[in-house]
Amino acid sequence: MRETTISRNYAEALFELAKKANDLRGWGAMMTEVAEAIGRDRSLRLFLESPRIDAAQKSAVLGRAFQDRMPRLLVRFLQTLVKNRRQMLIPDIAREYLDIVDEAEGRLHATVTMAKPPGDEELAVVSRELSRAFGKTVVPHVTVNPSILGGVVVRVGDTVLDGSVRRRLARLRSSMVAAR
Repeated sequence: MRETTISRNYAEALFELAKKANDLRGWGAMMTEVAEAIGRDRSLRLFLESPRIDAAQKSAVLGRAFQDRMPRLLVRFLQTLVKNRRQMLIPDIAREYLDIVDEAEGRLHATVTMAKPPGDEELAVVSRELSRAFGKTVVPHVTVNPSILGGVVVRVGDTVLDGSVRRRLARLRSSMVAAR
């Protein structure tokens, strides 16, 4: 819980810097790249984790590595994370940052389960209807599960909307059993 709060606080600070630079998505993409590199590159991860390498060395390496690829303020943000021994929270900070950007831009992510892969038109209809229902732009992430038989199951955060044929059949069966 504490690391989540710390990550959120750093992400909020990063959001403010990115807002001043007028590049919310660009900074998000760069932070995501750094986070993915930490997850993908074992030597980078070990370098950042190592207590034998002091913060000044890590900071200098980050400065040299990113000076031509990122805005100076973003590099300094990463160096501050190293100085405060929070560099291993970069993946969490990147995720929190993207959540903050989505919130600021009125965007929600929804897991949409369907019985078969949707076509482009069907996906556009689902996205449009969910956006209308939630009052925000909804980005659907589709999963396929043939066991729902048809319809859709939508999960947005803790909210689940189950419009599957399987659920409808279960309700019909329950009402028929109750009517006996």
